[in-house]
Amino acid sequence: MQLLPARISDAPVYARIHVDSWRAAYRELIPDSYIERFTYELREQRFRQSLAANAEETYLIQQNDQVVGILTLGVARDSDVDVHRTGEIWGIYLSPNYWRKGIGRQVVREAESMLQARGYETIILWVLEKNQQARQFYEAMGFSADGASKSIDWGTPLKAVRYRKVLQTNRSERQENTAENTRAAWT
Repeated sequence: MQLLPARISDAPVYARIHVDSWRAAYRELIPDSYIERFTYELREQRFRQSLAANAEETYLIQQNDQVVGILTLGVARDSDVDVHRTGEIWGIYLSPNYWRKGIGRQVVREAESMLQARGYETIILWVLEKNQQARQFYEAMGFSADGASKSIDWGTPLKAVRYRKVLQTNRSERQENTAENTRAAWT
């Protein structure tokens, strides 16, 4: 599995994966009338705009020279978290043909490594409350609901719950950071 930075020219493949995955994952959760408006053309246009504005950090997930998914991540977008210590997985979407093949686990682990390398100590993500498949997946990956929720209107009011995972740091790194903070406080 490889993660490749998405380019504006990747918009058609991004749109195909996002729409196909979204429709398959949310078919029972969101009204059909809303899902039908979630089109390839609309997603392609929005993706192009977002990348042109540098509004998101997106990667194409490649498996055996085939683009099979997308990952978007970055700084946490919630106002109640420390954005200097908290990164966010904004979204992971895999083509439904590649579900349950271990790729999602690889992507989450890689996203964790990427965010940890940037100095983030905690990762958050949002999941629809009724999306039991996604909730079980993230719980198996070590995330847990942290009590935060929000309402989303996707053709009907839906509740999303926030998941959180504290990343492991090695002991010497924590001690070094503590020593630096202590020195800084005394100077």
